[in-house]
Amino acid sequence: MSGTDDSVAVETSDRWPDDVDEDVGVVVNWFVAEGGQVEEGDSICEFQVEKVSVDVPAPATGTLAEIAIGEDEEFERGDRLALIRPA
Repeated sequence: MSGTDDSVAVETSDRWPDDVDEDVGVVVNWFVAEGGQVEEGDSICEFQVEKVSVDVPAPATGTLAEIAIGEDEEFERGDRLALIRPA
């Protein structure tokens, strides 16, 4: 491999509601497409678990390089939803 990968993972563990027992969520909506520019703190997607909707903020400013979990797809708590390539 050449170079280093400094991408930042968009994860769910720190956004998971404390008052739910379920460990599986569903991505409801992506607000930014792959290749789109994001600012740290911007809501980039929304997931739902036990009828609770949660916005996920961008952990860094940069380009949304990869969406790992598409809309209407299930994922487990802590899974990586996407990667951001910092600006």
